[in-house]
Amino acid sequence: MTIAESLTQMLTKHSSGPFLFAGSGLSRRYLELEDWGGLLRRFCEHIKPYEYYYSSADGDLSKVAGMMAEDFHEQWWTSPAFEKSREKHKSKIVERTGPLRTEICEYLKSVKLADHAKGPHADEVAILGRLNVDGIITTNWDTFLQSLFPDYKVYVGQDELLFSNPQSIGEIYKIHGCITSPRSLVLTQEDYKGFNDRNAYLAAKLITIFVEHPVIFMGYSLNDVNIIALLRAVCECIGQDKLQQLNNNLIFVQRTEDGADDSISQTVIALDHVQIPITLIKAVSFIGVYEAIEATKRKLPARVLRYCKEQLYELVKSTDPQGKLVVVDVDSVEGKQDIEFVVGLGVAAQHREQERNLLGDVGYTAITTADIYNSLLFNEKEYEAVRVIQETLPGLSKSLKFLPVFFLLHEAGIHNKVEYDRSGFQLDKYVNLTPVDFQTKGLFKGYRRNYAHLTASDMLDRLPSEIIAQYLPFTKWSEEELPKIKAFLIQYPDRFCGSAAYSTAFRKLACLYDRAAHGWD
Repeated sequence: MTIAESLTQMLTKHSSGPFLFAGSGLSRRYLELEDWGGLLRRFCEHIKPYEYYYSSADGDLSKVAGMMAEDFHEQWWTSPAFEKSREKHKSKIVERTGPLRTEICEYLKSVKLADHAKGPHADEVAILGRLNVDGIITTNWDTFLQSLFPDYKVYVGQDELLFSNPQSIGEIYKIHGCITSPRSLVLTQEDYKGFNDRNAYLAAKLITIFVEHPVIFMGYSLNDVNIIALLRAVCECIGQDKLQQLNNNLIFVQRTEDGADDSISQTVIALDHVQIPITLIKAVSFIGVYEAIEATKRKLPARVLRYCKEQLYELVKSTDPQGKLVVVDVDSVEGKQDIEFVVGLGVAAQHREQERNLLGDVGYTAITTADIYNSLLFNEKEYEAVRVIQETLPGLSKSLKFLPVFFLLHEAGIHNKVEYDRSGFQLDKYVNLTPVDFQTKGLFKGYRRNYAHLTASDMLDRLPSEIIAQYLPFTKWSEEELPKIKAFLIQYPDRFCGSAAYSTAFRKLACLYDRAAHGWD
């Protein structure tokens, strides 16, 4: 039995979806970043040799970072090498460790997913970005996971997690900080002391996740001190007599040694006087692990479930609830502002006889959203454009914010705004959209941080399909690039049905393509 088959069997036994617990090994694998020691060594050019700090700190990297930060502080404020950085960041430096934190963050920001997405593990990155995991916990500082899961809400540091109301669905918990906030980094020995002092509170906040969800650890060794400390705190919270509640919930994934075979086995992690049972997976490729997670995906996106839970929480908490029962198309939900309170989400039946080519059998009112997109991209059915506009679109448009309509107007002989106004067609809802309307506001910071330097062609050549679909609307397209964009969309016909992964992003991109190729200024 393969890794994918064995892990799928394990995951399907759980009623809740999996959480990823991601460590630095994941960033080293996919972004080719240094390990912690290598990262610190990079910043020793203007101070003492790394070996001096390492030996002086007895090999404790948190001590190394603290000692380096002291010396780096002086150099950063005086050396011409940091003049530009000083001008940019000096107003934000409020502590002696600030310069080192700032330079580490600037370096990690410069390492972009776009530069590595077509690397040796491109196939793994592509499927990882499609996963609909319930959530992610990570000690990594970089924004690799935010880039892959832009719809997930991010909590940075212990404080944000402890003093907020996380929903344990569609969220990323960056418990050691993030490069978006240099002061949040758990870097020095003092930082770790403060983190460990509150580890019990963090464990209490996360205990439901560990008990109710399978947690898949990736990028960590079995003796990682951070993981051991957190597991110890979790055990103290639930008590030794209830450790069986963690049985089959903890799954560690590691890369095999050179030449070794893939394997999946049961073992234990020894903590003081207790042993925690875990599943240990060793594999050359992580594709099987990701395929198992994808095979157990939810029918609704995690982000939509989080919006629902947030609104339910607000409804229960409020002394004057104004809840509403609404029925919405999943693709219409881009943020919690789109839902006041959702009791249930219904997905309209879309499996109508799509193989029929004779409209006389089903009529224009039976044309589905998927049919419209297929007609745009493949010209599979010879619909009468005017009848589609008059008979099909009124029904579809009731629940859909985005639909490609310009190619139909073009086929109906309408090529400009004047002709459209004279036609009497009621498609203002779509015709009046602007390119900005196809951009998801919550993704703009990620685009500016990671992809703003890329052209549309660069994105199409270098990035995974899910990233392209979400971020391509932010770029400017030349007329010469339109065939290439259409060719990209044609590769993913399954992404235009409502339940497909990232279907909203692909639909919006197709609509924007329709506007660029067939619309008017």
